[in-house]
Amino acid sequence: MQLKGYTGFSLPSAARAWRIYIISIVWDFMIDVGIVGGSGYTGGELMRLLANHPEVKVVAVTSRKLAGKSVTTVHPHLKSIYSLSFEALNGKEVAERCDIVFTAVPHGTAMDWVPQLLDAGTRVIDLSSDYRLPTDVFEKTYATKHRAPRDAVFGLTELHPEVAHAKLVGNPGCYPTGATLAVAPLAKAGLVERVVYDSKSGISGAGMEPTETSHYPNMSQNIIPYKLTTHRHVPEIKQELSRLSPGIKVNFTPHVIPSVRGILTTAHVFAQKGAEETLQDKNQVASIYREFYKNAPFVRMADAVPKLSSVRGSNFCDISFEPEKDSDRLVVISAIDNLVKGASGQAIQNMNLMAGLDEKTGLWFPGMAP
Repeated sequence: MQLKGYTGFSLPSAARAWRIYIISIVWDFMIDVGIVGGSGYTGGELMRLLANHPEVKVVAVTSRKLAGKSVTTVHPHLKSIYSLSFEALNGKEVAERCDIVFTAVPHGTAMDWVPQLLDAGTRVIDLSSDYRLPTDVFEKTYATKHRAPRDAVFGLTELHPEVAHAKLVGNPGCYPTGATLAVAPLAKAGLVERVVYDSKSGISGAGMEPTETSHYPNMSQNIIPYKLTTHRHVPEIKQELSRLSPGIKVNFTPHVIPSVRGILTTAHVFAQKGAEETLQDKNQVASIYREFYKNAPFVRMADAVPKLSSVRGSNFCDISFEPEKDSDRLVVISAIDNLVKGASGQAIQNMNLMAGLDEKTGLWFPGMAP
């Protein structure tokens, strides 16, 4: 039996399969979605974006701390859009009600949820770091024992079309999304010896809980570099670029800027020996990007330096580049919204493929300029 929106994943029970079959006959099939940990920015953004998704219905949002309270108590922008309340559910209870579940819980917590959800028969998109890396790399990076390793697909659809058949997807971090997309075509072409990243992020990337960094007097009219050489997202960038070009060298330094949303990444790309002339040729470089991203609707080659205002609120990644004359360096700029393409929008893009939908479904709208 082939149902609209499904590509062969198992249903929790014969009774659920029968219910879905009846619904699919009576009206267009809706995918029941759950959000585990819906009180943070990514949970709220998932609800905002899914509110107008034509194939999805959000049926469960969990928060033990806020159980019984309306989701609009912490997400007032969703008032009149949702009538849901937070619930204190376990993994099996969520899975019984949902076809696909997003886990938007803190790092180190998703591993307590994901096995329950998978074992109960649902598919999972994890927005934490718990399933983005091989277990040994995760444990080294986060200095903690992984309590529940599972096979997962890295959810950068532009590089991993196998997302469509995954039961578990590890949604990429926000920094690795913009950084990897900026350089992947050149890495695949074997042109890159080293890439040095300088990324600047809006403060929402730090989450809802206020910190010394996010305190307004400290952040206003300031740029704050942090984790200069040891940011936990570096292994994700190395993992993805090394798949395309083994031995590529990666350096990364992040900064927080006085903006709510967005990540602007500057990638200083240094050519492999013998590739300097290619990186100096704008037409050749443009052709490499066009070919690599010809089937990637959310990657746009910008006519000028990308602006955060062009992608804010959208699932697009805008990219531009400029060779340095008489040099081995090419400068590539990418811009994304850290909460959309860098988190919740990308998670929905993954969900679309997993459900057999066009990846643009519910996401095909422009940024909020100005």
